[in-house]
Amino acid sequence: MFRDVSACNTYNYGDALYWDARYVQEAHCGSFDWYQRYSALRPFVRKYIPTSSRVLMVGCGNALMSEDMVKDGYEDIMNIDISSVAIDIMRRKYEQVPQLKYMQMDVKDMSFFPDESFHSVIDKGTLDSLMCGTNAPINAAQMLGEVNRLLKPGGIYMLITYGDPTVRLPYLSRSVYNWKIELYVIPRPGFQRPASSVSSEKSFLEPVFITEKGTLPADYVLEDPDSHFIYICKKPDESTDVSIDSPHPLSQ
Repeated sequence: MFRDVSACNTYNYGDALYWDARYVQEAHCGSFDWYQRYSALRPFVRKYIPTSSRVLMVGCGNALMSEDMVKDGYEDIMNIDISSVAIDIMRRKYEQVPQLKYMQMDVKDMSFFPDESFHSVIDKGTLDSLMCGTNAPINAAQMLGEVNRLLKPGGIYMLITYGDPTVRLPYLSRSVYNWKIELYVIPRPGFQRPASSVSSEKSFLEPVFITEKGTLPADYVLEDPDSHFIYICKKPDESTDVSIDSPHPLSQ
């Protein structure tokens, strides 16, 4: 395994001090959602995560994602972030919203929570942050091990990332997890398909085949080079069919 530097810079995104300073500096800027807003992710969230689920939002920052999910009917979302500054801001903001809870916590050690505490874990950029920090392979393995421990059998880890299969599957497909994985590729917000494109407007709602080598198919056209990748990782449940299929088709 190797450090993924495809979207990293000189900042250490895995460092709490960096994030504390950033949230203090940008306190006047309001909320910020990394990569995608809930409106774009809603078809995937609603397909794989029932509204009654107990959800863990890792690396919540000051994003609106959890608020939007509550407005959409989700009943129990625990939000964690390594930044105490971000958590203090969000606790004050949502103190009157009982569906949202906030705790300062490092995703590499979530021992506060017992095993199998959550039906779903949502990660929008947190694994990416660790991949840009020092000791990236070790930190990523620690985080994913904790995610796997906290998921109930049959639970879903939804990873929204800039990392394509060549840089993410080596971490997600470890046999110790035995996750069943599906992949979706969605364009960045504001991307406009070329007029000459022959792709279906809803093609991003269909899962993308992953080759045995852990890559996108050779003939797959990545229209937007800055696309985001959504990995749906399902923890095995020996008491039921391990198929990831859902009776609810994706829809906008």
